[in-house]
Amino acid sequence: MVYPATLSRSELPLPLVHRGKVRDIFAVDDDRLLIVATDRVSAYDVVMAEPIPGKGIVLTQLSAFWFERTQHIVPNHLLSVQVREALPALVGEHPELDGRTMLVRRSEPIRFECVVRGYLAGSAWREYSQHGTVAGIALPPGLRQSERLPEPLFTPATKADRGHDENITFEAMAACLGRERAEQLRSYSLELYRYAHEYALERGLILADTKFEFGSTPNGAVLLIDEILTPDSSRYWLAEGYQPGKPQIEFDKQILRDWLDRTGWDHTPPPPPLSPAIIEQTAMRYHEAYIRLTGNHLAYFG
Repeated sequence: MVYPATLSRSELPLPLVHRGKVRDIFAVDDDRLLIVATDRVSAYDVVMAEPIPGKGIVLTQLSAFWFERTQHIVPNHLLSVQVREALPALVGEHPELDGRTMLVRRSEPIRFECVVRGYLAGSAWREYSQHGTVAGIALPPGLRQSERLPEPLFTPATKADRGHDENITFEAMAACLGRERAEQLRSYSLELYRYAHEYALERGLILADTKFEFGSTPNGAVLLIDEILTPDSSRYWLAEGYQPGKPQIEFDKQILRDWLDRTGWDHTPPPPPLSPAIIEQTAMRYHEAYIRLTGNHLAYFG
């Protein structure tokens, strides 16, 4: 069942806290939130009119998979993805929530995206091609597109509710958060990336780059929040046949971006209608990433 493009307050008897490009967040009580990953998809910060069936289920289940496997590095906000058991009456009335919903602990979001880049791709490659830097950090000359960096780079960005996030320096982040907290987030992010990169590589995927988001509890503890290491927040490549110097086979929504670029769309609303073929191809690319990383299939996809 495709989760609707929006779910109004009257349809779901919980206060709506936030509606993002992909996720709807509802208050359960003073201590818990309900995060619903919809099937909405965005590209170039524009939400497409058509959903990608099953996408929200992949995001939720893959996040849960990674949250469980990284809690030895940093604690996270996930309480349960078994929302049918935790809130049976709610899911009974709204079966479309099943499989795509996380019950999480409340925290105060830290308003920075913690980006880690292990390879030259996307905006990092464009900047390096022009200036020899990534997020203002000078790199050795002669690196090629998709090449692995000498060491993973931590390149934070401001978290924007609307429009584009903006890259900032680590020093600017430290000036806002305090050096101790900024260094803590950098350390967590790099350790998470290295762990996930090694794990993914053993399963035939390269984790080229990713982003993490963190929150703080009332007592000042840090929690890993939002989603983690999904095809929405990460760039995954097929390891087999990987070769620097050219684009790679990707397991994320790059296939959708490439299709949109071929239409000549100028990246401003409204976007062109998505073809049934690209919707199906994008859905399958998300599911294949899940299969490769977890070794499991999702019943939604048959």
